[in-house]
Amino acid sequence: MLVLEYKAVVKKVQAIAIEEAIRTSRFVRNKVLRYWMDNRGIGKKELYRYNTQLREEYQFVKNLNSHACQASVENVERAIKRFFDNCKNNKPGKKGYPKFKKYSRSVEYKQSGWKLHPSKRRIKFLDKKGIGTLKLLGKWDIHTFDVKLIKRVRIVRRADGYYVQFCVKVDNAQLSPPTDAQVGIDVGLEYFYSDSNGHHEPNPRFLRKSEDKIKRFQRNIYKKKKGSTGRKKARGVYARKHLKVTRQRNEHAKRVARNLCLAFTKCSVSVYAKVVLEDLNVSGLVRNHKLGRCIVDASWYNFRQWLEYFGKKFGREIITVAPHFTSQECSNCGARVQKSLSTRTHSCPHCGYIEHRDVNAAKVILSRVNGRGGHPQTNAGGDVSSTSVGRKTCQSKKRR
Repeated sequence: MLVLEYKAVVKKVQAIAIEEAIRTSRFVRNKVLRYWMDNRGIGKKELYRYNTQLREEYQFVKNLNSHACQASVENVERAIKRFFDNCKNNKPGKKGYPKFKKYSRSVEYKQSGWKLHPSKRRIKFLDKKGIGTLKLLGKWDIHTFDVKLIKRVRIVRRADGYYVQFCVKVDNAQLSPPTDAQVGIDVGLEYFYSDSNGHHEPNPRFLRKSEDKIKRFQRNIYKKKKGSTGRKKARGVYARKHLKVTRQRNEHAKRVARNLCLAFTKCSVSVYAKVVLEDLNVSGLVRNHKLGRCIVDASWYNFRQWLEYFGKKFGREIITVAPHFTSQECSNCGARVQKSLSTRTHSCPHCGYIEHRDVNAAKVILSRVNGRGGHPQTNAGGDVSSTSVGRKTCQSKKRR
């Protein structure tokens, strides 16, 4: 599944109509979820029938395209299925019981309710919400794909405007140079990652570099009167600063992940057929009140998602191993050498091996998959969602 995103040129009247469509989609989702809570044991047929009743009862729901309402029901259905799967698999911690949405930023249409302009980059929404025709800005050419391949169309609201996303069902796999090289990587905070070949990728620290500006714009919000136009504008400026940091992290993680699967440098080509990394429980690691902000700024989970995507696209094998004692174990003799987080050099008293702490951990990670085996992970098999579908090897925190 390929997602193409365009910036939409929206007028004030159209923005009001889009917000109404988003609220209606959220209303249908919450009503269907409440119906499931009050009638335990019902199936998806009953959920869709209740959706039909809502369209008959409320005119503003009927004004939204029927397939857009069905997409909201599918959202509830996925949440329920995820909850029962977590219970069945005895997932540690919270099982993800479906919750009501107070805020939402998107409305999703299926294969009806919209129409593309035959030549220009414009899309017209045909339901009675009054969105009308939107001009699309972007580098992708949506007309190169057959309209039948477009399975979903989303309108997404962000801090800097509205975007239209097209989910196209195509196979985007590409041929890549054959190789048998493999590498182990260890993500960290001093460096973004260190590999088993001794290479260190610098950590950009986007949030730390923009932190002073973000705090200043945040203080400007509270200088304005509550409910005023100035306060609303100040909140918009503050949100756009955070959005910029998020995009910087995403683009950096995308670039680094692609280079690991298909890297072209100035001097040579470095391609790896197998990339091995730790199966970190990032959601547990960010609870550390001292390092949580730095871990979020490093965006390890986003990096892993892009690595799995490009691994599938270029035919590379992405493997995860358990993170236990990777920084304590010696990659040369296998002995465990206890060291604190501030100790950045690995010095083994048993064999005399000296190496950078992160490089030693990367070598241990690579040796584990060759010795005891790991589990391939993928997230690019055609799902629109970004949830990893591979089997987890460990849910424990990383012992540094």
